Amino acid sequence: MTPALLASALLMFLTLSYASLCAASPFGNCRRCRGWGFAMKTDRKGRAKRGKDCRRCKATGKRIRIGRHLYNVAARLHRDGTR
Repeated sequence: MTPALLASALLMFLTLSYASLCAASPFGNCRRCRGWGFAMKTDRKGRAKRGKDCRRCKATGKRIRIGRHLYNVAARLHRDGTR
């Protein structure tokens, strides 16, 4: 197998894998709070306690994946264009 063919097959495999992930699970964990929905703080004794709610995910702990967002934009554009 030539290196170019191998690279294109690998790229196609990765693309299809990410597309299937976005279709099966459109939401992933928030990168800022790591899916907790809030920041962790420590008190003066060093024990962990709950901090403020995450503003990026609005305390849900979830975010929409980039691939799913692009699919939603394309579907909305197609739907609005064919009305």
